[in-house]
Amino acid sequence: MKLKKYEKNPIIAPNPANAWENLVTCNPGVIYDDGRFYMLYRAAGDDKEHVIRLGLAVSENGFDFRRVGDSPVFGPSADGPDGGCVEDPRIVKFDNEFYITYAYRAHAPGQYWTFAHDVVRLPQCGAYAPAAMAQNLGNTGLAVTTDFRNFRRLGRLTSPVLDDRDVILFPEKIGGKFAMMHRPKQFVGERYGVKYPSIWLKFSDDLLAWEDKPSHLLIAGREGTWEEKIGGSTPPILTEAGWLTLYHGVADGGTAEYRVGALLLDRENPLRVLARTPEPILEPEFFYETEGFYSHCVFPTGNVVVDGVLYVYYGGADKYVGVATCRLEQLLNYLTEKCRCE
Repeated sequence: MKLKKYEKNPIIAPNPANAWENLVTCNPGVIYDDGRFYMLYRAAGDDKEHVIRLGLAVSENGFDFRRVGDSPVFGPSADGPDGGCVEDPRIVKFDNEFYITYAYRAHAPGQYWTFAHDVVRLPQCGAYAPAAMAQNLGNTGLAVTTDFRNFRRLGRLTSPVLDDRDVILFPEKIGGKFAMMHRPKQFVGERYGVKYPSIWLKFSDDLLAWEDKPSHLLIAGREGTWEEKIGGSTPPILTEAGWLTLYHGVADGGTAEYRVGALLLDRENPLRVLARTPEPILEPEFFYETEGFYSHCVFPTGNVVVDGVLYVYYGGADKYVGVATCRLEQLLNYLTEKCRCE
């Protein structure tokens, strides 16, 4: 099974008129609320430091998005730990507030596509600088908003000594606790039982109190397949069949193209994987997925269900935003009938 890509993709592309988004627009967090789709998209200009911010776009039909204003709505802080970049938002709603997990660095990463794979720009620091600064680690923060224009930064969710991104909250408590997926890059080797970075789950009584909570392995990559290195992609959606969530997989230990699979998790115990797609349901094909700053990459960060249709929003080649769809029932039937793990 494959998701159907919108024939008019990309739905967001770099805007030459705005210096802060004239090079990159990708990896959007999207939520549907009160009849409108809200999108926070990652954006960057052609500056050498590659400062990354978030722009806002809205839509009534899920396909035709219009930018809101000519300025970013969320960016690096002037004097906080996320002073270099903010990127890859995932959005969930609790009560009347929208909570956004976002990856950040202490310093702007630089034009990473000109470096070796998985290398970022390092700042000049003193000998006793903490790892988050000296190594310019990717951490994850939490912000909250009610209108997508005014945000409050709540703090860091991940360990300051880990490169820990792809952090995604479940949109409801499970067994009275909040649940969170994360992908710590250093959790590899014999101690962790995995060869490549994998997806882990944590549970907590508080949305900010995660660091002292144990991490439980959800799924690991599959050696010699399209998904050796993996990470969570989209906020889970609660269905009658279980929690539906998408994840990305990369072959060759994380150096090849990015593709997308789907998981179905037990409603009451999300550590129990009910189904997992053996083959990708989304993969790079068109120019907006193959030609960019990370070529041959599809990277979902948002999904919503409206009138039985699943909308999946993704970054293409670290440059564009695309959307793909299917009937929710179709994907659930495929998972439960063809992809059962038990």
